[in-house]
Amino acid sequence: MTTIDNTAFASLDAEGRLLNAVFKAGTAVKGRFGFRGDIAIEFQQQFADEKRPPEKCAEQIIAAANEGETHIAFLSGFLLSFGYIKLLAETLGEKLSPAGKYILYCDNIDLSKKFVIDYAGATFYILPIDEATVYNETLELLYLEKTELKKLDTGGKVDAVVNAGLKFVGDKKFIKSTYEELLATMGPVRNPYENRPV
Repeated sequence: MTTIDNTAFASLDAEGRLLNAVFKAGTAVKGRFGFRGDIAIEFQQQFADEKRPPEKCAEQIIAAANEGETHIAFLSGFLLSFGYIKLLAETLGEKLSPAGKYILYCDNIDLSKKFVIDYAGATFYILPIDEATVYNETLELLYLEKTELKKLDTGGKVDAVVNAGLKFVGDKKFIKSTYEELLATMGPVRNPYENRPV
């Protein structure tokens, strides 16, 4: 079974960035390590040995990396603000590659549009999130039937998403844009804690 040690996730794990893992293990595909959870992209200032939750996260991540490769092969996830892509790219650094497939759902972009941008040496498909989960949105994007995946375990679901995701090529509905253009048009960042009972 593939371990995290010789994959692009190893340093993220060592830095304590892989959080709330629903799945963090080798999958049935030889040499593939999968991760479902959150990736911390900005930590709070910590004092002494206190443990604080991260300031910002890329959430609901579904990702995979192959043993012996330095980049993340596939990643799909949620950002509360499109602007956080800068923090994500800085966090991942050389783990991003032109060979990888990266799909991000952002809370504060135009709900009627889908974009594709080249940023930090990689191509990102940027979509609005329609009140659903990244998992459901990604299944819909990749034409995967949820009912067919239900019988699989979590690792099997990760493999199904990654296998389809690696073949994904955005259609003509994806508008070619730039980081700067989308940054200029994004909406305000929603407070995820408002309207929650105290």
